[in-house]
Amino acid sequence: MTAPAATGSRLDRVAPEALFVASGVSMYLGASIAVSLFDRLEPATVAWLRVVSAALVVIVVRRAWRRRWTRVELGWAAAFGTSLAAMNTLFYLATDRLALGSGVAVEFVGPIAVAVFGARTLRNLAAIGAAVAGIGLLSGFSTGSERVGVALALGAGVLWAGYIVLGSRVAHGSAVDGLGIGMAIGALVIAPVGVLDLPAAAADPRLIGACAVVGLLSNVIPYGIDQLVLRRLSPSRFALLLALLPAVATGLGLLVLGQRPSPAELVGIAAVMVAIALRDRTGEAPPVPLAEA
Repeated sequence: MTAPAATGSRLDRVAPEALFVASGVSMYLGASIAVSLFDRLEPATVAWLRVVSAALVVIVVRRAWRRRWTRVELGWAAAFGTSLAAMNTLFYLATDRLALGSGVAVEFVGPIAVAVFGARTLRNLAAIGAAVAGIGLLSGFSTGSERVGVALALGAGVLWAGYIVLGSRVAHGSAVDGLGIGMAIGALVIAPVGVLDLPAAAADPRLIGACAVVGLLSNVIPYGIDQLVLRRLSPSRFALLLALLPAVATGLGLLVLGQRPSPAELVGIAAVMVAIALRDRTGEAPPVPLAEA
């Protein structure tokens, strides 16, 4: 979202790496709050309320209804928003069964796959090898429920890959307006599963408020920061910073949720972080805002 000039000028003096880390902390703090709600609401309902609240904020702030939308723009925004909403839902279903850091690490198979298909280099082959090893470690020592979580996180990773491809198209078209409208359309698509536990949320307005906070922390704030950061980082620096995100998620999972990773899980997460840092971004389009959590 476009920030006021004065705010933008102050943030422009902040190192982009610091802004990126702040974006990641906000995103996974929101995810940690979401996981803490799963005892009272179904994960799919938390994801749906997150997407709805974030869409409303972006649409109202941007006044997206004033834009003259073409059918092509709406089509791309709809595909983008549907991929985003479905990705959020699968990720929450995964983190209901996995530790937050493990779920984030497995989901990164999506961006790594995009890099591999974009540039088939030795670095990318090494990156995918490290990612496969890491995911193998994360799933090989899991129980039945956790293996379902790994499968769900892999599905979220596939949707993240679609989000990246579609997001680059929207970013060069309707941009943030497309994000807001896309999330609104995506919320409609996932509504059949997202509203199943809505009566429980409606019975306690505090739950709806908590889900709105999740939408603010995990969608609105990171996207607003990303609008500043992604114009200032080179692809290589961006790739290295991406490698911090599983560690950030693991740290917040430990601090907020008390999720203590096992040694094998730590090695698996580290392998995925190496894969993210290794991947070759030569020839890739500029990175798009993150939305995996």
